[in-house]
Amino acid sequence: MAVKTLQDLLDAGVEGRGVLVRSDFNVPLEDGTITDPGRIQASIPTLRALVEAGAKVIVTAHLGRPDGKPDAKYSLAPVAAKLGELLGRHVQLAGDVVGQDAEARAEGLTDGDVLLLENIRFDPRETSKDESERAALARELVALAGDDAAFVSDGFGVVHRKQASVYDVAQLLPHYAGTLVAAEVEVLAKLTEDAARPYAVVLGGSKVSDKLGVIEALAPKVDTLVIGGGMAFTFLAAQGYSVGNSLLQEDQIGVCKDLLERFGDVIHLPVDIVVGDKFAADAEAKTVKASEIPDGWMGLDIGPDSVSRFAVVLSNAKTVFWNGPAGVFEFDKFAAGTKGIAEAIIGATEKGAFSVVGGGDSAAAVRTLGLPDDGFSHISTGGGASLEYLEGKQLPGLSVLEA
Repeated sequence: MAVKTLQDLLDAGVEGRGVLVRSDFNVPLEDGTITDPGRIQASIPTLRALVEAGAKVIVTAHLGRPDGKPDAKYSLAPVAAKLGELLGRHVQLAGDVVGQDAEARAEGLTDGDVLLLENIRFDPRETSKDESERAALARELVALAGDDAAFVSDGFGVVHRKQASVYDVAQLLPHYAGTLVAAEVEVLAKLTEDAARPYAVVLGGSKVSDKLGVIEALAPKVDTLVIGGGMAFTFLAAQGYSVGNSLLQEDQIGVCKDLLERFGDVIHLPVDIVVGDKFAADAEAKTVKASEIPDGWMGLDIGPDSVSRFAVVLSNAKTVFWNGPAGVFEFDKFAAGTKGIAEAIIGATEKGAFSVVGGGDSAAAVRTLGLPDDGFSHISTGGGASLEYLEGKQLPGLSVLEA
């Protein structure tokens, strides 16, 4: 797709101009402390370039799902502090989205200043299905940036959403893809248009229904499709196995049977499972065959034999896409499967494979398990957007940027 880039905007000149930037700062918090600042760090190249070029930068972003009203636990205050630390300059935080405080602070901006508006989802119009409501919010955002403003889309994690700060604003201002969005699209194009073979995909996570589209889209195109995580148990049930108390989507069993019939030569399922007697970090754990999950127990990770088998096919791959953990990696007893998969992908990368971690929980697992970010070719900031792109869906926040 042909879009104007941040460099095009910089070449046109931004000194003294208002530039509205949509970033993705949906970071995990614990007691108000950011536990993984990866998405904030990913925004820095675009913001720094604009600041250094003398733009008056106004940033919109969301955090969590505050249901269209202010909620202190979803305030961007911790984000503003971290962003200022990473940029090496003060970042103002408006006390509202497009209200009096935001207006006053926007009017007072000088060249190179950065203003972060409060959580954009505090305004219900951001996610409204009513186009007129979204358009009204978009106009108010544009007014904050002033005359001769521009819009930079740099929140890849939201480009699959038709929302005011993502989609509607781009229709009102000269628009450009930020460094992060441009890089993400380039990576995904490699996965869909010119992937080196053998091509392996690893899918995990909880629900088969969340991944059906990408399975249908990729299974005919790849050499190996590894299934792990909670979604694996619906596939195991489709093979006629009892899965105990494991996560199961009974309404998807027929769908999984059909997928196995059509793509049985490509789909690889776990052969052993680490089960627990409850969903808890201190659960009793044991490893059983995938066909022998006992009643009353639940599968919480793939077993060591599965990791070994998957590692063989992954180690020979030239392209790898991974989305979704293999187990409940947040619990030490059930983290080995996800770690083993990740280490196999790192090994393939070291041998020259192009590897992409598809954001979301997979990216969180990399950092939680102490794995090196540079062990992979690319770690995406947008799990949902990555999947929808690979499914072949049109992403509103990208389509509106097309020249």
